[in-house]
Amino acid sequence: MAESNVVAGLSLDRLENISHHLDENYIRPGKLPGAVTLVARKGEVAWVNAQGMMDVERNKPARRDTLFRIYSMTKPVTSIAMMQLYEQGRFLLDDPVHKYIPSWKHLGVYDSGIHPNFVTRPAATTMTIRDLFTHMSGLTYGFLFRSNVDAAYRALKLDGGKDLTLDKLVEHLAEMPLEFDPGTAWNYSVATDVLGYLVQKLSGQPLDDYFREHIFEPLGMSDTGFRVRDDQIDRFAACYLYQPGDTMKLQDDPETSRYRQQASFLSGGAGLVSTVDDYFRFAQALCQGGALDGQRIIGRKTLEFMRTNHLPGNQDLPGLSIGAFSETPYEGNGFGLGFSVKTDVAKSRTNGSAGEYGWGGLASTNFFVDPVEEMVMVFMTQLIPSSSYPIREELRAMVNGALV
Repeated sequence: MAESNVVAGLSLDRLENISHHLDENYIRPGKLPGAVTLVARKGEVAWVNAQGMMDVERNKPARRDTLFRIYSMTKPVTSIAMMQLYEQGRFLLDDPVHKYIPSWKHLGVYDSGIHPNFVTRPAATTMTIRDLFTHMSGLTYGFLFRSNVDAAYRALKLDGGKDLTLDKLVEHLAEMPLEFDPGTAWNYSVATDVLGYLVQKLSGQPLDDYFREHIFEPLGMSDTGFRVRDDQIDRFAACYLYQPGDTMKLQDDPETSRYRQQASFLSGGAGLVSTVDDYFRFAQALCQGGALDGQRIIGRKTLEFMRTNHLPGNQDLPGLSIGAFSETPYEGNGFGLGFSVKTDVAKSRTNGSAGEYGWGGLASTNFFVDPVEEMVMVFMTQLIPSSSYPIREELRAMVNGALV
């Protein structure tokens, strides 16, 4: 059968399978509110589709310019910001974190006890800035529900309580035990929030101002930020929480959302809202070696360095992970400086290319960049948690299946 409807080496008929699949299996059965999906290749947007609802309660259809909470898709932005400062010689990856946060000099490793009566032992290794990038720092997340340490994070609301600031986060963490000796294991954590703190400290700018000046404005990302402006509210999606029985309930109403206020906690790990087109501009800059429309946000060689697997001995995540949570399937995936990196396509059991990199967010958003195929995919929806359904793997199967 001859291929018709081909754009940038992608079959539009086959990409249309994505909208049918999402509609039949997720949106109409009430498992997802709606979605906006974008696929581009060789710098050209081949296919973009908005379907379902951005706000079920108000019967508002999803639009291409809908604003979404991207949660951990903030992490690659923060990682690029920090590596911009690396390119200026402001720090080295092997620098101890306590060089910049002196109160962290004598962090202990958890031995026993519960908060606030922890028993710790001295760390056998020194936490480096690279450990923050790779999630090998020994820090954790409160929502992991795995240990007495993350229980203390929850008690202190270190994942983003209403009174939290970056300064307070760093102060609290100085008093928390580490889960393990830095550099010896992988555990998803607030480490990227600490990188955001270091961006502020090294640049002398608040994180929101730094992002705007050095990433968002150069790339024309006018809809991306830490809060939803008054002129954007009509486009702001509702967020939903998975319920047993494959249903969902409202988790964050756009009208009363905390994203409507100026954030006191500028979370470099999870704080941004964005649109599919804005995030595409960021991902496309990465796909093109760090520049878009004549604006370079990161050096070509620096980006190559970032999208290399930095786990010791080129291991994949199962070899080092102590927890069960990640925004990527573990097997056949390593971790670079701010992204997961596909190291073995067969072992990953998901179609793609070795060297594909990207990340996802708590509300099921996802993106990847495939440097081999010069392809970018951005998927936006709003359902917590991201592990509710295997949509990410299904999308990769369909996107790669559309290559001709």
